[in-house]
Amino acid sequence: MSDEPLVEIKVRDDGPYKVTGPVRLIDADGAPYTLPEGSAIALCRCGQSATKPFCDASHRTAGFTSCERAERVE
Repeated sequence: MSDEPLVEIKVRDDGPYKVTGPVRLIDADGAPYTLPEGSAIALCRCGQSATKPFCDASHRTAGFTSCERAERVE
């Protein structure tokens, strides 16, 4: 088993993707955002956030609903 830290992406019902672990997000201009070790970020899925790609909880008032489940694609 590897000693590498685990990156986890959790799909939250009616909310954002929660990303934990050592990850670096690169925006469309190539600018990096490095997630500090031991912290988490929430990525917008509703499209209404004023702080895209990060969630600002706008999904709560936008009526966004989504209860996706991960399924293995063969």
